[in-house]
Order: sequence, then C-alpha cells, then structure tokens
Amino acid sequence: MLADENFSKGVNLELQELGHDLITLRDLGLADTGFPDVQVLEKANELNRCVLTFNRSDFIKLHKEGKKHAGIVVCTFNSNSKELAGKIHEEISEIENLSGQLIRIYRN
Repeated sequence: MLADENFSKGVNLELQELGHDLITLRDLGLADTGFPDVQVLEKANELNRCVLTFNRSDFIKLHKEGKKHAGIVVCTFNSNSKELAGKIHEEISEIENLSGQLIRIYRN
C-alpha cells in the first residue's frame, strides 16, 4: 500500500502491525510538496501498490475516469486507528487482486 499524505499515521502503524507492506508519500520524500493526486496514483501504480486515502472524491473521480491503478482504498475518517485499520485489513484481505479495484471503507 501507498498511504496518501493525508492518511493517519496511527492507521498506517496499525496496518503495518497487521502485516501489510505499507509506505507513505513521506517515506518517498513526496509529502508536503503539492504532489497532484493523479501523480500519487501513477506513483502507486509504478510501485504496484494500492493507494490508501481519505481524499475520497478526487480518487473516486480518477477511478471513474479509467486511470490505470493497482487499487484505490478510500476511507471516511475514523479517529479510532485500530478500528479503521481492522476494517481496511478485513476488506482487502478478502480480495485476491486489488488492481483496478475501488474499495470504500466507511465509518459506522
């Protein structure tokens, strides 16, 4: 997974503890640079990683435009990092191949 710069550090850590190979835009030196969403999607695709983001509307739009991607996981904000990470883990663990898939994770 590639976590967008707006994604919660707490959720990132919880997902890593659940065994997910997750990097962030900050890890790549691309945070706080104004890196456009379409380039985030392209970078994730280049790295064969799904995008993890709270920026639902822009990434849903990119998906609907038919942009090639290795998967997009859009989430509503949840301040409970453990709960949100658990929902993401549960949802994506059931999918064999995330490529081209748009996954929506909602807070209760």
